[in-house]
Amino acid sequence: MEIFDICDEEGRPTGETVSRQEAHEKGILHRTVHIWLVKREGEEVFVLLQKRARNKDSFPGCWDTSSAGHIMAGDAPLESALRELEEELGLSAAPEDLRFGGTLHVRFEEVFHGSLFRENEIIFLYWLERDVPEEEIRIQEEELEDAVWFSYEEVKAAIERRDPAFCAAPESLAVLGRALGLPE
Repeated sequence: MEIFDICDEEGRPTGETVSRQEAHEKGILHRTVHIWLVKREGEEVFVLLQKRARNKDSFPGCWDTSSAGHIMAGDAPLESALRELEEELGLSAAPEDLRFGGTLHVRFEEVFHGSLFRENEIIFLYWLERDVPEEEIRIQEEELEDAVWFSYEEVKAAIERRDPAFCAAPESLAVLGRALGLPE
């Protein structure tokens, strides 16, 4: 069973914990990490997106942030980010390779697989600028179906028009864009 720290609005653990199931049934505030893989080709910026597995409890089969996951109770955001990169994409990185983009609060309710899913999370956002060929990525097949490079502008446009194939949090992409100095 996955156990999360309940946190305050700044993402600081309160000392209480909650199961993954209860956090999403009741919308209890907890912490996650989002890690964006970024590469540049001339003036164009690309982001790696993961395609979520069809059995995921939220946004099954959708294109999402490069790597993301919940921060387990007692874990720190940076160590969680490094673990998620390794688990989901088979990529190793040193702590100094990741750049911190800040935190953001995301909250929504939606039905998936016939059940109401309540998300209420503080996201710790990181990015890693690294050109990784798709064939070198080793996806975690229980979690993902694929990982593909998309132009940042293509992803931004898809999210703005609410393309249901893309589920990356618009707030997360906007923080990344600002951190990279891209036009809004």
